[in-house]
Amino acid sequence: PAYVDELSVIMASGFDYMQREGDAGGSVYLRLSTRTIAQVKRDMSPALSQDILNGAYWLEAPNARTEAVIAYTGAIAPEAQSAVEALKALGIATALLAITSTDKLYADWSAAERARRQGKDTANCHIETLLEALPAHCRIVTVLDGHPAPLAWLGSVEGHKTTALGVERFGESAGLEDLYRAHGIDAAAIVSAVEAHAGTRRAEPSRKRAS
Repeated sequence: PAYVDELSVIMASGFDYMQREGDAGGSVYLRLSTRTIAQVKRDMSPALSQDILNGAYWLEAPNARTEAVIAYTGAIAPEAQSAVEALKALGIATALLAITSTDKLYADWSAAERARRQGKDTANCHIETLLEALPAHCRIVTVLDGHPAPLAWLGSVEGHKTTALGVERFGESAGLEDLYRAHGIDAAAIVSAVEAHAGTRRAEPSRKRAS
């Protein structure tokens, strides 16, 4: 989680989960960060609380005009939000997906896939519900300040092309902005990943007319 209200919801649920009897409960792991992040001001509705516990929610919801989705997790939130604002200024409609638990999100999707293979055709999951309304041409750009693999699978949910940004080499030391820039996970890198797809897609109709 990136925000304290997300953390509050997760901790309340976590304490209940850890105290359940037998196999009904278990451990809860949270990744901690020392980075200071400006907090969002909002009312925590029951629906938002449930989405947070399910692993993801729309911080900027998509619509029929949406060309790209930025899906982020954790302390990279400010860069993801800055990229969305920059892309909007460029005229590229971009949605923002906040992922509060890659583990729960993937486990839920994997269970739904397994159930369908066993003949339960009505099985569904949270991430499918979130992504099913996206236009087919949308590019998903995932970003986190860790290895990109934990979010790279999102494109498999509804067949959207996906670019996964993250840290693929380790052991370096520098200021946060310099490290993010070096690893290609700063706001400029996110914008560039979206622009590359949007520019190609917008050029396609004119090439078809010319031929």
